[in-house]
Amino acid sequence: MNPVLDAIRNRRSVRAYEPRPVARALLMTIIDAANRAPSGMNTQPWRFVVVEDPELKNKLVQTAVPNSKRYLEPLRETNPARHAVIMKRYEELEDPVYYSAPAIVFVIGKGAYAADSCPLACQNMMLAAQSLGLGTCWVKLGSLILDNDELVRALELKQGETIFGPILVGYPKQIPEPPVKKDPVIKWI
Repeated sequence: MNPVLDAIRNRRSVRAYEPRPVARALLMTIIDAANRAPSGMNTQPWRFVVVEDPELKNKLVQTAVPNSKRYLEPLRETNPARHAVIMKRYEELEDPVYYSAPAIVFVIGKGAYAADSCPLACQNMMLAAQSLGLGTCWVKLGSLILDNDELVRALELKQGETIFGPILVGYPKQIPEPPVKKDPVIKWI
């Protein structure tokens, strides 16, 4: 099979990681893949912050967990069963947001083309990691840390910048089964 298509078909959102660190060379390889993503007008409106420090990761968890619970509260009304499953995870796991991943890569973008371009960089990163035997997970809830000034300073977030990751990176403890995918909706003209 084509290795690119293989990486696309086999990539999963990994939520259980081995505690061993990811070599900087591997992280640089996947960041280089992200940096090669297409971007509007070739603006390359992204930058990357890699968090490996246990103390900073703990501060991220302490900030993101209560914020994500508030963010997920409307789900209690719209999808109570899903809300219950997610809240059970919050009770069972020490880190139900970043899943104790050894590396958290924040993809940060700014400007008119960031909203269209930065997600492409995230996808390139996740596919590159898959091809190198690493697991990843894009976690929107992990970006809910903007109310913590210390974290904003650590990430050097500036006015007008948006977090498009974070992308969790590590060696998978287990690889989830593939989710059921709907057939694509296609119109041929």
